[in-house]
Amino acid sequence: MTPLRQRWLIAQIYTEFVESCGMALVSIAAHKLRSALTLLGVIVGVFSIIVVMTAMRALQSNIETELSGLGANTFTIQRWPAMHFSGRDGWEKYRRRKNIDYDLALDLAERAKLPLSVSAEESFFNGEVISRFEKTNPDVRLSGFTPGVFQARNLIVAEGRALLSIDVDGARPVCVLGAFVARKLFPQGSAVGEQIKFNGINYRIVGVLEGKGGMGGEGQDNFVAIPITTAFNRYGGRYHRTLNVFVQARGQERYGDTVEEMRGILRKLRKVPPGEDDDFEIVSNDSLINQFRDLTFAVRVGVALVSSIALLAAGVGIMNIMLVSVTERTREIGVRRAIGAKKRNILTQFILEAIVLCEIGGLIGVALGIAGGNLVAYFLKTPPVIPFDWVVLGLAICSLIGIIFGTYPAIKAANLDPVDSLRYE
Repeated sequence: MTPLRQRWLIAQIYTEFVESCGMALVSIAAHKLRSALTLLGVIVGVFSIIVVMTAMRALQSNIETELSGLGANTFTIQRWPAMHFSGRDGWEKYRRRKNIDYDLALDLAERAKLPLSVSAEESFFNGEVISRFEKTNPDVRLSGFTPGVFQARNLIVAEGRALLSIDVDGARPVCVLGAFVARKLFPQGSAVGEQIKFNGINYRIVGVLEGKGGMGGEGQDNFVAIPITTAFNRYGGRYHRTLNVFVQARGQERYGDTVEEMRGILRKLRKVPPGEDDDFEIVSNDSLINQFRDLTFAVRVGVALVSSIALLAAGVGIMNIMLVSVTERTREIGVRRAIGAKKRNILTQFILEAIVLCEIGGLIGVALGIAGGNLVAYFLKTPPVIPFDWVVLGLAICSLIGIIFGTYPAIKAANLDPVDSLRYE
């Protein structure tokens, strides 16, 4: 085929495409109510997909940031899994595990050779904090820390200092405030060196942390950290509380070896027989994020299945309306065939009309879905997003629906007898 012939074919295909799209829009505009009712199914199906995916995408980065609260090359050893969906039997299995108490954490730190640090944390209870200026709601979390927790959890000191080993060894009545608590109690100046009361007990502030924020509020900054020994002395629980033990490897290349060393030491200390599962959990940033993605994957699949039913119903509606359109335009088809239109021209015209109808509904559904999803994100105080991959997928599905359900009416139109079509009234 010569280049001139190729250009002529391309121009002809383009002209036919533009003409068919124009005729489709004219036909849709001529029957506004009927077209709107037909589009409703497509709009609902695409909207339900896009609104959920937009909201989940807006939440995902925020939640994954929170789940990634551990510092570099850090993992946690704990009694309970970070997330579990195994029902009552699974919960009973975890409940029967022994606590990871403070003495066990000290033993781990003494025996381990590979980690950069081994530290422990325990949340005791929530309560009200009072300064000489303000007081908080009774929802501030009191946590007992050892010094390594700050680096392991990537907690950065904005003012003053973190807790030191001397604070833990001497069970000193000192504390470090989360950013939200510090702003609430000392709105006009620095909190370092001031005194606070937590449930009536005095503590001296030695440091304030940088803010980390949180989904829908200041959850990661709404706490007070005190030496873990001070917490045990004042509130008890040294032997019957279970702690989270944070282990920081010396680098990425030593991370796997550090995990295996800590697993081996803990299995030996807890007398876990060879071949049996660990009676503790090792949790990392990656494992938390993977569990979260697995959970949201099930939600996405469920939404896609429900939406596919709406789109299937919309496809049936489009086929029905296209069959009606073929019947109404029988004479028009006869005239087009009489003046030289071929079967493929009629076929293309009606398939494109079905696709255009679906795409209009898809675009409306996408716009409403993005607006609805970001409205949810706005109320939860997370940044707005546009899930471009799902937008493209949604519009591609609309085109597929148009092709599948528009093909039969288009074939029927293309196969009409031109003479009979001209006689049709």
